Amino acid sequence: MLEFWSALAVFTLLSISAIAGFRVRRVIPEAHRSAEAADLIRLVIGMLVTFAALVLGLLTTSVKTAFDSAERNRSQFAAQLTELDGCLRNYGAEADPIRRRLLDYTVGVVASTWPVEPLPAGVNHPDTAGMPRTGESETLGRILDQVDLGIRRLQAPDPFHARLAADCSAQMQGVVKQRWLLIEEARGSISEPFLRVLVFWLMVIFASFGLYTPPNGLVVAVVGLCAVRVASALFVILDMDLPYGGLFGISSRAMRGALAHMLG
Repeated sequence: MLEFWSALAVFTLLSISAIAGFRVRRVIPEAHRSAEAADLIRLVIGMLVTFAALVLGLLTTSVKTAFDSAERNRSQFAAQLTELDGCLRNYGAEADPIRRRLLDYTVGVVASTWPVEPLPAGVNHPDTAGMPRTGESETLGRILDQVDLGIRRLQAPDPFHARLAADCSAQMQGVVKQRWLLIEEARGSISEPFLRVLVFWLMVIFASFGLYTPPNGLVVAVVGLCAVRVASALFVILDMDLPYGGLFGISSRAMRGALAHMLG
């Protein structure tokens, strides 16, 4: 929701800048309205527009790449949890308590990351009231530590179970590493000071639109539509920069698939 209000604020600032440009035009001395001055201003503003468009394009590409990477890593994490559960299932009844803790962890991840979505009926989960939606959760981290310790404490009765325990332990290390990768990816990468500077550049551009253009209906409509497009582009960038939640948030489908496999 924050990205929506941020985009609305950008639209408002750009609109105010354009209005200021139209007002300044009325008080510019006639000597400053020469063809040479107009050509120079258009050249300078054209350079600034090109630079701002390039920056917006690079930002869009960067956040889209990061979003796709986070989505792939989430799917891979769900697959790793599924494989670990299958390994523990193959080990036998001795690993059932560990599997239950792994189930608790998976349910807790789904419940805390996608809190508005319903959970499968009859599934217990840790209290997610104090859990962050993204980032590290101490409660879930402790549950995963219990799973790791449980695997390490398995007493293999024969070489076959020893190999299974070793496989489960190796898969568990992969789960831990992937979890920390997801925690790091959930943080936004766009610098707030840089974003403010970019908005300032855009305000200068929109203010320049009215300096040598009469504010008739067509001009106002075009400038307004341009402000909407720029604000919507920033909305997409801000929304995708935080991959969980928002309009373009990562789906819970992969994690729910892992959960369904554990319950099956």
